[in-house]
Parts: sequence; C-alpha cells; structure tokens
Amino acid sequence: MENNQLIPAIIQHAQTNQVLMLGYMNDESLTKTKTELKVTFFSRSKQRLWTKGETSGNFLNVVSIQEDCDNDTYLIKVIPEGDTCHKGTYTCFGEKEPTGFLHELQGIIQSRKDNPSEKSYTTELFNKGTKKIAQKVGEEATEVILEAMDNKKDLLIEESSDLLYHFLVLLADQGLKLEDVESKLMERHLKKS
Repeated sequence: MENNQLIPAIIQHAQTNQVLMLGYMNDESLTKTKTELKVTFFSRSKQRLWTKGETSGNFLNVVSIQEDCDNDTYLIKVIPEGDTCHKGTYTCFGEKEPTGFLHELQGIIQSRKDNPSEKSYTTELFNKGTKKIAQKVGEEATEVILEAMDNKKDLLIEESSDLLYHFLVLLADQGLKLEDVESKLMERHLKKS
C-alpha cells in the first residue's frame, strides 16, 4: 500500500465462502487487523479506524488475509460473531445465512425437542434420554462400518443417513449444533495449514 491509500477489502465467510461485506483499509487498519485478528477498517465517513463489532459485539474473526494478483484488493476470510450488517442481516447484501439440508434437519430436530409431538420418532428419542440416543448413534455407526466392509453402497448410504440423523439428535440433546462441530473442524484445519 502506498501513502496510506485506501484499499478495498472483501469480507468472506471462511466456512461457506459467502461474501459478507466490503470495507476499506489503510496500512494502520491492516496492521491492527493482523495483530488483533478482528477486522478493522478505515471508516471513510468517520475518518478513523473502525473495528467491525466495536459497538455491536458482532466481530469478524480473521481466518486468513490474501491480496489479489494486482495487490490492490484484500480478501479476508472470517468467522463472524452474529450478523455482519448494521441493519441486522447476515450480509450487507441482504442475503440470508446459507444452509444445506442437514442444517434444515437440525432445525426440525430442535423443533421436536422444543415442541414434543406424540407421533414423532424424534420426540420418542428425546423422551428416552441421552443414554438411548447415544446408543443409537453407536448402533448406526456399526452398521455404517459393516456396509462399507461389504461394499454395499446403497445400504451404506441408508445407514449413513441414519447415523447423521441420530448424531444430530444427540447434538440437540446436548445443547449443541452442527455449527459447533464445523467450527472445531475449521479450527483444526487452520492449525495444520
């Protein structure tokens, strides 16, 4: 960067690759970002350094910083704490947090935990308690292993589906989410890279 000029910084979610926002950085804000591992911009409207989340608590925790091929734009991958936009949205572009079916299923499972239904197998599992849920995870894991060893791909898919479902029930039972597991995997990945 020359003479403290402002450089655009694209902020991208490290796990989903979704673009969250765009800000501007100068030498001082880049140095602070690298030191504190929380994204700090140079605010053009306030004419000062501005750490994203300094008032809201919705910090952007830095995973990596890259420059583009012309050295005139930064790509900063982050793990956000809360919504990115000051308007209370996931991104500054109004997009919602991306979710795949496992996240949708997690929501359904949590709903069954919060609002039990007599006709629901999920409710039945929660009613039986942690020990029974954990036992089902173990049984399904064993079945996955057996189908893989027998090279029965169709049955492997079936049993893997059962394992993932029961695993999500166990996480919900323990007050955890798939995101907690994703964060740990990302943390391990970053330590190795």
